[in-house]
Parts: sequence; C-alpha cells; structure tokens
Amino acid sequence: MWEKCPNCGKVIYMEDLMENHKVCPGCGYHFRITGRQRINYTVDEGTFEEFNGRVMGGNPLDFPGYEEKLKSARDFTGLSDAVITGTGKIGGNPAVVCAMDGFFMMGSMGAAVGEKITRAVEKAIELKLPIVIFTVSGGARMQEGLVSLMQMAKVSGALARLNEAGLLYITVLTDPTTGGVTASFAMLGDIILAEPDALIGFAGKRVIESTVKQTLPEGFQRAEFLLEKGFVDAIVPRHELPGALAGLLSLHQREVTA
Repeated sequence: MWEKCPNCGKVIYMEDLMENHKVCPGCGYHFRITGRQRINYTVDEGTFEEFNGRVMGGNPLDFPGYEEKLKSARDFTGLSDAVITGTGKIGGNPAVVCAMDGFFMMGSMGAAVGEKITRAVEKAIELKLPIVIFTVSGGARMQEGLVSLMQMAKVSGALARLNEAGLLYITVLTDPTTGGVTASFAMLGDIILAEPDALIGFAGKRVIESTVKQTLPEGFQRAEFLLEKGFVDAIVPRHELPGALAGLLSLHQREVTA
C-alpha cells in the first residue's frame, strides 16, 4: 500500500503515487513504469490499437535456461517480449507508438524486440505516420548473441527508410537506456527527448574508466549531462510528455495523399 521514494525517502501512499504517474510528489523522482503504463499515461484514452502482440523469439543458441527465463518474464508481464507496438493518438495526432518494458528481462533487445520495432517502423511508412519510441533497456540480449546484435542494424536500416520517406521519428529515453539500444535506434531520433535523471549510455562507468584510464565526471551518463553536451534535445517530466509530444507531432503534420 505504500512506496518509499529512493531519492528523498518520502513514504507515499500507492494510490497517490499511481495518480501522480509514479512520480514522487516530494522531489519529482521518476519511478520506473511498465510499457502499458507508459501508453496509458501518454496516448489518448481509447485510441491505442496494438499490433504484432504475439511476436515472440526462441532460443537460437540453445542457451541453457533461456526458455525458462522467457516464460517467467512472459508470465510476470503478460507480454510476448520487451516492447509493445501499435497505433494511437497523442493530443489528437495519429502516430505509431512503441513502448519498451524494463520489467521484461530489463528491456533487453533480442530477435523479437528487433522484429516488432522494425515492423512498427514499416507500418509507419505504410500509413505515412510519425513514430514515437519510448526506450528502456539494458542493451542487446546476451542469450541470443549475434542474433541480438543484428537487430541494431535491422532497426537502423528500417529507420533509414523512414527518413527517406520524409517521416518524423521521436525517441523518448527513459531510465535506463543503455547498451546496444543506445548505440542504435535510441539515438537516431529526429528529436530526442529524455525523462529527468534517466541513465543513458553504452558501457558502464567502471568499464569506461578502466579503458580510458581517467576519472569521469559525476553524473556523466544522466540525462541532464547529455542535454548539456547536445546529445539530448530536451528533458521533459512525465506529466508534460503528452503535451510536449502532441505539440511536436502537430508541428510536423503532413498531408496524406491517397
């Protein structure tokens, strides 16, 4: 019934926290949320239509115990894999929407995630719609090895075709967005937004420091630091995201010819 904020220590009644879109009313800390919650908080009520909801991957490398991990994640989240895709309206503006889910194996990207996002991009091209992708990921899924790494090029290739079609691509980076997802489609948006204090990066701090033999600045992989260095266009609190996305989508509306 209660949740303690890990940032300020405030104890929050769960119902109040959910009504506040899982943002601490005391300090503004953004709790991690599911892909379904993301869609409910952002997309106009009653407009979201999911597609490719049953796409799921296998175990291409016969990795020990992987099938059990997948089954556990599917039972826990109710999802086929770590992303939800569909069409909907944001502030009345139609778009294709992808929401990754960090509660499914930390949002890691395997063949199913790459396939679903690629199909979503292709659907945007087909319907002549912009696409919005909410990212949260620990990176490429190690249990699928090279198959998971191939998804970086696969999704990026689809986004290149979207760009050639003159369609808008917006990414919203949430906590955490790391690894191969950061190194591919997360940072390819025409407009890149981020939630406050989101962890964004490729390798971990200790890995980088041991490689470059330097001490890195505090918070160098947080959204605010990336905004300062030009990697992110804007930091938008969760409550303001629907309005911010609606404004951007309305500015980039284009006539659809038959």
